[in-house]
Amino acid sequence: MRAGFALVIAVALTLGGCVKKRGGARWAARTGPKVHVNQVGYLPAGPKTAILRSSSKTPVEVTLEGPSGTVWRGLSQPFGFDKASGHEVHRIDFSSVREKGAGFRLTSRGETSFPFTISEEIYDRLPFEAAKYFYHNRSGVPLVVPYVPSDLWSRPPGHLSDRSVPCWPGGSCTYRLDVSGGWYDAGDYGKYVVNGGISVWTLLALYERTSLVGGDLRALGDGAWNIPESHNGVPDILDEARFELEFLMKMQVPAGQPLEHMAHHKIHDHSWSALAIEPPTETASRGIHPPSTAATLNLAAVLAQAARLYPPFDAAFAARALDASRKAYAAAKREPTRYASPTDKTGGGPYDDKDVTDEFFWAEVELYLTTGEEEFRSAFENSPHFSAFPIWPALADGSPDRSGVSGSMSWQATAALGWISLGLKEAPDKELKARAREEIIRGAESYLEIEAKEGYGHPLQLGTNGRYPWGSNSVVVNNAIVLALAFDFTRDPRFAHGVIGGLDYLLGKNPIHQTYVSGYGTVRFENPHHRFWAHSMNSAFPPPPPGALAGGPNSGLEDPTTRRHGLRRDMPPAQCYLDHIDAYSVNEVAINWNAPLVWVSAFVRERSRGDGI
Repeated sequence: MRAGFALVIAVALTLGGCVKKRGGARWAARTGPKVHVNQVGYLPAGPKTAILRSSSKTPVEVTLEGPSGTVWRGLSQPFGFDKASGHEVHRIDFSSVREKGAGFRLTSRGETSFPFTISEEIYDRLPFEAAKYFYHNRSGVPLVVPYVPSDLWSRPPGHLSDRSVPCWPGGSCTYRLDVSGGWYDAGDYGKYVVNGGISVWTLLALYERTSLVGGDLRALGDGAWNIPESHNGVPDILDEARFELEFLMKMQVPAGQPLEHMAHHKIHDHSWSALAIEPPTETASRGIHPPSTAATLNLAAVLAQAARLYPPFDAAFAARALDASRKAYAAAKREPTRYASPTDKTGGGPYDDKDVTDEFFWAEVELYLTTGEEEFRSAFENSPHFSAFPIWPALADGSPDRSGVSGSMSWQATAALGWISLGLKEAPDKELKARAREEIIRGAESYLEIEAKEGYGHPLQLGTNGRYPWGSNSVVVNNAIVLALAFDFTRDPRFAHGVIGGLDYLLGKNPIHQTYVSGYGTVRFENPHHRFWAHSMNSAFPPPPPGALAGGPNSGLEDPTTRRHGLRRDMPPAQCYLDHIDAYSVNEVAINWNAPLVWVSAFVRERSRGDGI
């Protein structure tokens, strides 16, 4: 074992393990100070909360030390036992502090927090670095300076051979397709239509929200993201989204073929690739997988969405997108139950989904908002998903890992995407928009209730099975989108403060002091499960660039590495995390996790000046 790699493991175990107290009913994480803070910092006019691990039944004194000495003295508020962390906790609220600076620390009973900053500028970089994730994971193009921060992240174009890919061995089709381009999905080099769908929708919805509701379009505009397409007269967020949209259209079955105009579910290698490898320029070991109804409806939905956003910049592309969307929707109607196989997981994830009624609802909403055609409105109004904005208790397929974990959207649960589009876009019937906004606000209220009930104050509660799911951090950040929209619709500061509750958790105010965003905080995420960002395994490869979001605590612990290093499935869910390159069930990255991070951090950046948050 390399000495550097051994050190990484030792640090991960010290800061990210789940450890039970001998003979005790409570759990304690080996995580350093008992005062937990957002290690990046706090906005001067915003909420400022921290957590003290303490079993005291009465308030205890807390002091805030700053650059000029003691800035604030106050009392903690006992919360009690927090089941998700296994801790007895107190809450600390020092929102009255307005002094700015760096190096602040909270102290209580001899325990001193990690340092943090109070400034309007703490989130200035995050939306741009989170957005750069997508350029870093482009397929089929070289990554070069100045579009990557340094040569450390430069690499040749990956998978140029995707320009001609055959069907998966044993599949029914005989043609080859050009499926080049698009974004690599996660830590592997696969490309998946259903995950691409929600990811590109999130970016496009951020642009639509900022255009229609109000916000800083300059942060999404031409030249803002420093990508090769910058300064072409098109907002950078639309350029980046188009890179994926063009790939999605290539995944459509050609006319005249069986299942014409459906979308192939995914493309990836014939076997799982090793870590610490560049994406190969040429390879013959790739295949396109059979079409699925879910993939086809994802394609129909996001291309309909694109068709209403791109006309001012490229009317021909918008028309092409709408034509492909219509054809995909018609194909899905012909084949409404063609499901991806849950066993199709050699070389890539299955992304299977046996209930696509939500995808139909989403696609019908997007097509209606773009075309105004009553056929689509009638279809979604007759959907079971039109009854209410979704707040799980469980996925329709009964997936146990997410059972009861309150959330609204994922690649497998897309009805909320339709509701959000209804709440943003002015439909011919204004009552429809008003109802959608009421439903979204109702969802946001439920997430505020969760934050009030969770010891660490974040918008994620335990499932009915007492677990956190794979990608739990994505639930946090997607729920924060709902809170942000509720603020947009009401201007009620409670909702903006709820968004901050989610970011505080992701940036260190959590049971293990882990910042889950690379490049941010003291105990920062450094060892993602990623083929190219593999510095911890091979020093010739780079660490993650700043702005990547880790999947986060996961009670399933499906990878052997987490369990080999002492984590157990019966441990408190919020402690079940390990920052290790092989810990793929907790430490992978993915496009559908970073897209909502772009949204939420862009929202907070907008609101960071004055008293806006």
